[in-house]
Amino acid sequence: QGQLVESGGGLVQPGGSLRLSCQASARVFSALHMGWYRQAPGKERELVARFTGSRTTNYLDSVKGRFTISMDNTKNSIYLTMNNLKPEDTAVYYCKLFLGGREYWGQGTQVTVSS
Repeated sequence: QGQLVESGGGLVQPGGSLRLSCQASARVFSALHMGWYRQAPGKERELVARFTGSRTTNYLDSVKGRFTISMDNTKNSIYLTMNNLKPEDTAVYYCKLFLGGREYWGQGTQVTVSS
């Protein structure tokens, strides 16, 4: 464990922006099999954004046009740039890697959007 480390969460006002980072160990890094999930209190964990095997991206409908997933292979990292944040975006955000038939999860980073 401890092979995925998220950072960048925090408290932000509605309309604000944050960028989340997820750094993986070199031996497990595979950006095309990575993505971001989130879980709000009392709700199920949901997919927010991910890279696909076809080298395209998928986004949760409610974040399209506001969030962008990106990668930096030289840093073994993926990012989630979040703009125009809304209170309903409040959740713990998790980085996930699927590789070798196994799921790897980060510890999560809290994003709170509130006035």
